[in-house]
Amino acid sequence: EILIMRLVDRALRPLFPDDYHAEVQLMIQLLAYDGVNNPDALCGLAASAAIAVSNIPFNGPMSEVRVGRVNGEWIVNPTMEEMKSADIDLMIAGTMKDVNMIEGEFKEISELEMVEAIKIGHAAIKEQCQFQLDLAALIPTANPKREYSHETHNEEVKAKVYELAMDKCKDVARQGLANKAKRTELFEAIKAEVKAAYSEEELAEVGGYISTYFSEVKKKAVRWVMLNEQKRLDGRKFDEIRPIWAEVDYLPMVHGSSVFTRGETQSLTTLTLGGKMDEQLIDGVTFHGTEKFLLHYNFPPFSTGEAKPLRGTSRREIGHGNLALRALKPVLPEDN
Repeated sequence: EILIMRLVDRALRPLFPDDYHAEVQLMIQLLAYDGVNNPDALCGLAASAAIAVSNIPFNGPMSEVRVGRVNGEWIVNPTMEEMKSADIDLMIAGTMKDVNMIEGEFKEISELEMVEAIKIGHAAIKEQCQFQLDLAALIPTANPKREYSHETHNEEVKAKVYELAMDKCKDVARQGLANKAKRTELFEAIKAEVKAAYSEEELAEVGGYISTYFSEVKKKAVRWVMLNEQKRLDGRKFDEIRPIWAEVDYLPMVHGSSVFTRGETQSLTTLTLGGKMDEQLIDGVTFHGTEKFLLHYNFPPFSTGEAKPLRGTSRREIGHGNLALRALKPVLPEDN
């Protein structure tokens, strides 16, 4: 359920207006399953349709589809049986205009094949989005959308922050600093300079605006340098990845271990071998059987410099762990 919720959330969340802060909670419940079609591919459509027929402001509609390739043929929302022989499994989300989320698993494919899969999925998404628009047109309360005012702005402060900070933020972006802490230090220095242009009395009144607009400036400056000068924030070219190093047998006594580092991200992994009785029994709606490979992904608060209580496995840990599992599936022994 958490993995499916994340699929929907990642596609829906960016489509709400940035200045809309009213709470919106979508509850997706599976009430019946026909044993043929995988219901996860329909959850995005259901969630977006619920918003489309409401008066909630939304830059949609959106929808999601699964694209599989079976015996060389592309199929949109293939059945569970068809997916058993598929060599590509893609979940694609988007609106009438754009694709905004892709997740899936497959072995290596060409860019042309990937683009073809996205186009096929987007064509189906457009049809489902049009269906939602037609449905909303039949619901009197779906339009007009509710009016709201959740933010106040100060255009004078905004213009001044942009004037004082934009060029300086671009200069920092151009330096190509791989050290994230150093980049943060330079950006904070620019922010301090902007604040210095105001008196203490003015800061007490507009300090919040300065922080908001400076974040906008920093994001736009970095993006502008990347798109117009082809310079990434950490100095890498568009076809370069962060420095990588890895080492195996890193820990004593355990069955297996490794440490992997990419840039400032590091993973320490251990492996435990088990017997047949250690397999996990899964009795779900769409699957009943056992899982021989179990991956536990832990993202403790100290890994991001935070201090907060541990209250069970987080949604993020479950989602990231699943991505890691998907990456490992193609190299796992078929029968071990």
